[in-house]
Amino acid sequence: MPVELIGVRLQLPTNQPVVLLRESTGDRFLPIWVGAVEATAIAYAVEGLVPMRPLTHDLLKLVTEALGGTVSKVVVTELRDAVFYADLVLDQEGEEVHVSARPSDAIAFAVRTGSPIFAAPEVIDEAGVEIKDAEEETEIERFREFLDEVTPEDFAPPSEQ
Repeated sequence: MPVELIGVRLQLPTNQPVVLLRESTGDRFLPIWVGAVEATAIAYAVEGLVPMRPLTHDLLKLVTEALGGTVSKVVVTELRDAVFYADLVLDQEGEEVHVSARPSDAIAFAVRTGSPIFAAPEVIDEAGVEIKDAEEETEIERFREFLDEVTPEDFAPPSEQ
């Protein structure tokens, strides 16, 4: 089922980055905890920041394009033993090619390529969190405020700040 990337935020009090996806046709959200490097990569792409030299996800996009491929979509395919799995679905000369990836990498790639993001219904059923209307509006507003103020550098490891 299609999902929308709401953004990346820091889960307090641990400051663990979390990617928040929302099902396009429902009320459930899918939180996926990610590493700081991956959160930064997603935040850079969401903000439209272009580094002086390509980051890994930018390089992957360039290589895919150079080889004549395109990204059809990314899919969060399963949740097994508390670990999410995803596939990059590429179109290579009319042939659909699935490449296993971490969801954080797949999402970073999707944002760079403008590709749609999907989640398997069973993943949403198992890990989706429903937020009721009043709660949802407050949480989404807080999240939007956070996105307005956050910078990719906020996700850098403490030694780099």
